Amino acid sequence: MSNRITELFGIEHPIIQGGMVWCSGWRLASAVSNAGGLGLIGSGSMHPDKLREHIQKTRKATDRPFGVNIPLLYPQIEEIIDIIIEENVKIIFTSAGSPKKYTSFLQSKGIIVVHVVSSAIFAKKCEEAGVDAVVAEGFEAGGHNGREETTTMALIPKVRESIKIPLIAAGGIGSGKAIYATMALGAEGVQIGSAFAISQESSAHRDFKSLITKIDEGDTKLTLKQLAPARLIKNEFYREIEELESRNASIEEIKSHLGKGRAKKGMFEGNLIDGELEIGQVSSQLKNIRPVKDIIEEMLTDFNSTNKRLANIKL
Repeated sequence: MSNRITELFGIEHPIIQGGMVWCSGWRLASAVSNAGGLGLIGSGSMHPDKLREHIQKTRKATDRPFGVNIPLLYPQIEEIIDIIIEENVKIIFTSAGSPKKYTSFLQSKGIIVVHVVSSAIFAKKCEEAGVDAVVAEGFEAGGHNGREETTTMALIPKVRESIKIPLIAAGGIGSGKAIYATMALGAEGVQIGSAFAISQESSAHRDFKSLITKIDEGDTKLTLKQLAPARLIKNEFYREIEELESRNASIEEIKSHLGKGRAKKGMFEGNLIDGELEIGQVSSQLKNIRPVKDIIEEMLTDFNSTNKRLANIKL
């Protein structure tokens, strides 16, 4: 397939891997790029020197385009941006903040800038800020999410109406059928997280991946809305947060309970009881830990068979 997304990034398939904390290291990013998609390094869980190392390792592992995801609220954001420029990274996905401050500067360095949003209003603001494309992420997604709880099915058409720049759909997409559906709604590409978080190349802990293969419908829930909404697997840590929120605990008390390194403890170190376990709703459909290449090939086959099956249907 060739469209505005494949042309923008110079990739074969309009499939972008989410820049997930503790999952998206150089092995995952390079594997997705080598399979014809766009791999992203997740800088949100990396110190600056570690990010530089992952960029250099990705470049050695693939000769295809890749990028870096940057949460704009990252405390060392200036240093991260300097490293990206020094390492000649040409694609950046920004999130968790306004793209206005850095977009024109990054583009002046020859960098493509894409921003992640959860509403049509913010998508329009991104277009006004000059970003090259937008990722519209629905309520189904894992990790940090929109407070409005707008589903991907409702979000994508609204965003498509609001902007003219290329649109990438995210949230609840784990199959070729889902890719087909989002494109029918107006998306030109997809960003996929959960299906790649469980891949062999993901840097997530094996026990976290194994747990994902066992969870069922309803085993995740959006929480931490007072801070930064995140979709979590319902473990002991989640229940503690739920109890705090049910009695209207202060933001300070919730922050104190969170402490530091909860996501690392859960997803990277494999503490399935006390760790923060972020994953999307589509995880209930993911039952095998497989190589990225197999995941993408299955999605492409599923997409093409869906296209063929629906081509002659008339209502």
